[in-house]
Amino acid sequence: MTDTRGQLKTLLDDMQSELQTLGLWEGHPPEPEAFESSTPFFADRMDFSQWLQWVFIARFRALLAEQHPLPAQCDVAPMAEEALKELPQDTDALVALLAEFDDHF
Repeated sequence: MTDTRGQLKTLLDDMQSELQTLGLWEGHPPEPEAFESSTPFFADRMDFSQWLQWVFIARFRALLAEQHPLPAQCDVAPMAEEALKELPQDTDALVALLAEFDDHF
């Protein structure tokens, strides 16, 4: 595993931990239909935190595990900042982790 890939894996683990701390990590995935969305971030079928868990984190873990090429860019932090701002939890640490993740691309 390259250093960058190792750093990305650690950041994904940290994101999961932060979602758990915030009480946003779910034990069961959304219904299969939720994954059929063509809307960015599946916003019409999932909360942003669900998308982070079930799409973003899951897909990046698969890319890293299988040594697939990584995307040329990643700009999730701005969306996270907007999508999570209405939550009662302090999501600053989660947004910071996503910004650090984005910086690797």
